[in-house]
Amino acid sequence: MTENLRIGIPSKGRLADLSTQLLQEAGLRFRRQDRSLFARVREMPIDVTFLRTDDIPVLCAEGAIDLGITGGDLVAESGARLTTRLNLGVGNCRLAICVPDGGAVTKPADLAGKRIATSFPHVTCEYLAKHGTTAHTVDLTGSVEVMIALGVADAIVDLVETGSTLAANRLRILDEIGSYETVLVQNPDTKHTVLADRVVRRLEGVVIARAYSLLEYNVPAGKLAEAEKITPGFNSPTVNRLEDEDWYSVRAMVRRSEVIEIMERLETLGATAILETAIANCRL
Repeated sequence: MTENLRIGIPSKGRLADLSTQLLQEAGLRFRRQDRSLFARVREMPIDVTFLRTDDIPVLCAEGAIDLGITGGDLVAESGARLTTRLNLGVGNCRLAICVPDGGAVTKPADLAGKRIATSFPHVTCEYLAKHGTTAHTVDLTGSVEVMIALGVADAIVDLVETGSTLAANRLRILDEIGSYETVLVQNPDTKHTVLADRVVRRLEGVVIARAYSLLEYNVPAGKLAEAEKITPGFNSPTVNRLEDEDWYSVRAMVRRSEVIEIMERLETLGATAILETAIANCRL
């Protein structure tokens, strides 16, 4: 096992599925058998190790694995010495300090001497230190939203998505500590730097491809310059004259989140035959 580069990914849950799919799309083909802890990548000297998501930052820092896929919030909480190689564009979340709705706490300084329930004590203490105050952290591993109602804490630090859970518990966000997403981290002392760079480049191609689409359309010659401003492409769009010399065919990469709006703008401009094609992989 020590001869190969080792990649740690979550052993179960949604992030396990996302990590496996990402690696497979990047050409790292492997098969996990009967909940085994290890899998060998075909055609490359790489082993995939299946681990608890919150253990991955520490195990990567300790050299048990060379690369790891985990949450950016867990990396921050671990305080481990790691190099973040790539943001993977999934698992976005916010970490926030929440207090009772209508309570007396209105600013971070008001938390001095208070009890804060959280699964992120390290990040919480760092945040308080930046604001020149201290508090007592109640370290928990499960749900913390009800801890104020139970009288265990005066505030909580937790991951926030829609805010519906906060509303149900009559809580409000006092301040956001940070925003995080799933990341690929690397042990800075790995001996497999060349192979690690190769893996990162492959994954980067998939991540970028997921964020873009290829847009193709026909546009009148007189509107070409305006169309190119709408779809400037990565370096520049690909432009070809059609058999009808009054028309051009244009191809350009556009952000997937902006495709519908761009198609509407092109249609208003006079473009026709506007087509979107998904990009499976790319190198830019």
